[in-house]
Amino acid sequence: MTTDTAPFFLPDTDEDAISADVAGVGNLLVTTQVPMHADGTMGLDGDITAQSELTLECLKTSLEKCGSSLADVIHLTIYMTDMAERPAFNAVYCRYFGKPYPVRCAVGVSALADPAMKVEVTAMAVRRG
Repeated sequence: MTTDTAPFFLPDTDEDAISADVAGVGNLLVTTQVPMHADGTMGLDGDITAQSELTLECLKTSLEKCGSSLADVIHLTIYMTDMAERPAFNAVYCRYFGKPYPVRCAVGVSALADPAMKVEVTAMAVRRG
């Protein structure tokens, strides 16, 4: 278990990005994910279920690159453009997370970075090792 308190950042795979993929201090990681395919293209043509799956897959991949996992997530903030779609997001969420579930907050927003984007998540997780 590291006790280093110097912040670190993992660069985003997109050279034009204005945000790191993951930031952390000590054993705490913070990352924000959107529905993006592994090749860097946005996955905005799907419904809330498809976008939620893609977003949580991105979260899983980013955390694993840092020695963490979805099981290590302690807090999740979910931003959604239509809170009526929350049950569909929750169905996907329950496939990716198990009990004890992370502390979480769902926030309804009028828009995200792209008009077709339906969901974005910010997670805090523990880094193992």
